[in-house]
Amino acid sequence: MTTTLTAPALSAVDRCDRCNAQAYVRVVLDGGSDLLFCSHHWGRHESVLRPKAVQIVDETHRLTLTPSAE
Repeated sequence: MTTTLTAPALSAVDRCDRCNAQAYVRVVLDGGSDLLFCSHHWGRHESVLRPKAVQIVDETHRLTLTPSAE
């Protein structure tokens, strides 16, 4: 049996583990622990953490969304 790990989506209450800014990236490590990063700190640590991650939830695209004109 294969278990699929699905990390929850990020919300405004999720904070970066480095600076306490809003988190836009969740990195799930082997064993189930996770790390949260703002876009800035994810950029600084991505190259080291990407090979170690079991799952990465990257929502940095939300930083460049433009509101709809309704």
